[in-house]
Amino acid sequence: MGTRKKIVLGMSGGVDSSVAAVILKELGYEVIGIYMRNWHETMTNGTCSAELDYVDVRRVACLLEIPYYTIDLSHEYSEKVFKLFLDEYKAGRTPNPDVLCNREIKFGPFKDFADKLGADYIATGHYAGIVSKDDGLRLVRAKDENKDQTYFLNQVRVEQLKKVVFPLADLTKTEVRDIAKKHGLPTADKKDSTGICFIGERKFREFLSTYIPMQEGEIYNLDGKLCGTHKGVFYYTIGQRKGLAIGGGGNGNPYFVVKKDVEKNILYVNQGECKELFSTQLIATNLNLINEKIVDGMRVSARIRHRQQLVDATVYSHNCNSVRIVFDTPVRAVTPGQYAVIYKEKVCIGGGVIE
Repeated sequence: MGTRKKIVLGMSGGVDSSVAAVILKELGYEVIGIYMRNWHETMTNGTCSAELDYVDVRRVACLLEIPYYTIDLSHEYSEKVFKLFLDEYKAGRTPNPDVLCNREIKFGPFKDFADKLGADYIATGHYAGIVSKDDGLRLVRAKDENKDQTYFLNQVRVEQLKKVVFPLADLTKTEVRDIAKKHGLPTADKKDSTGICFIGERKFREFLSTYIPMQEGEIYNLDGKLCGTHKGVFYYTIGQRKGLAIGGGGNGNPYFVVKKDVEKNILYVNQGECKELFSTQLIATNLNLINEKIVDGMRVSARIRHRQQLVDATVYSHNCNSVRIVFDTPVRAVTPGQYAVIYKEKVCIGGGVIE
């Protein structure tokens, strides 16, 4: 009998990576769990979410009888992800650090560490799939469209997908939780993490204000009428409804952020939905193509945020390393700094930063 293949699994302390460990072990791999520590900070209540997650990693690993380690990648995360996060907010944009974390951390230094352990493969609990074709690998959407995470993987390079396994590609979230309960995993009913990992349960404004000085400013409607004041233009994003602290009045509809003027520290809003909230096209820069080429006039589907409904569109080259995406139907709240991700049927072609 030949030596078992060694697979290093990124374990977050959540149910998804826990079930990935179960599946890989049942497939006969020698599984090694790795917990990535990307952030060092204690919350205001004295607890540290990273430490709590690591406890769950340890509990699952011990139950499954697999070895586990911690790797501290907080320096790399700070240099390659968090600094860009702050720079984007200072520019008045709304970044998505989870996308960069995948390319710069999970499929970068983490993969390098796995190689040092002699791994034949690495694995994560992402809801995504990889298929091999004659001309190379393709990143494809998962069976569970509601949980599909290819949006967050749009900046991963094709060479980073080599020797990568996504055990949850053909499972729904319900099936994953059922497997966890069947095997008595302590993470079976653990709540999914949401939002930005290094902010956790804290209030976003409180977190951001410790890094970026905020200045109160004025809020105007599109007719130039003063509607109120804001706490700092960096806090708000296009299409935002909550947290504006503007009374109803007028037509009784809620207010939405329509645009931001960072230089003048002014926020513009509209009461109710309006045409200014919708876009028929966008420009995406820093384009990453995983293993496809863009042909002018190519028909694709696209999304501008995770879990957003896919929209039919046409894509065109635009200057160097950027594309213009023209939507068949207008799309709401296209937000600079976020990622526009394009697909050809189930295949994730890649994506770029909305300019």
